[in-house]
Amino acid sequence: MSRAWGLLRRVLRDQSAVNVVEVGLATPFLMGLSLTGGETVNLTIMHVRLNQLAITVADNASRAKMTQVNSAPQFREYDVNQVFAGAGLSVKGLDFPTRGRIILSSLQTNSSGGQWIQWQRCSGSNAYASRYGVEGTGKTGTAFKGMGQGTSPMTAESDAAIMFVEVAYNYKPLFFNGVIKDTVIRKEAALYVRDDRDLTQIYNPSPAVTPAKC
Repeated sequence: MSRAWGLLRRVLRDQSAVNVVEVGLATPFLMGLSLTGGETVNLTIMHVRLNQLAITVADNASRAKMTQVNSAPQFREYDVNQVFAGAGLSVKGLDFPTRGRIILSSLQTNSSGGQWIQWQRCSGSNAYASRYGVEGTGKTGTAFKGMGQGTSPMTAESDAAIMFVEVAYNYKPLFFNGVIKDTVIRKEAALYVRDDRDLTQIYNPSPAVTPAKC
């Protein structure tokens, strides 16, 4: 019995494995904290990339045109497809064609002075729809107030057009669906068309391309 008590006292006084036990207890917490931090950083980067994507599409769509002799430059279906192709390169690796969608709208004024989505084109197989309406919304009257979040939507001036871009992306966590869950990231950007452009329609001269209809 005395030998057993002596062995028990030695075990209680022995601290040679304390660090191993502490590390073992702390490791699950530290791993969880590291994974959560990495997931948060990745989500933040994704917001930045998608915001930049929306700005880039609006910028390129506001500049693209084909010069015409003795008439205003034309914006073509080919130009729309090129804008979308460039956008795809900027988000390469995100499986954007499957999990995302770009909606490009031309916000203009109608014959009544109201706001009008004169045309709309889309890229990406995801089925997200515009928050503001489809092509033709606001064609007549003044009921349609414009595009953009908040109480004061963006409106186009007479004889001008705004390239309004909506980006939607189905974000999936890298590691686990616990702290950060699957979510849809949405971004918007808008720019006035630069210089002169024929705003009556999108042209599709020969050789024609397939329009990126929504």
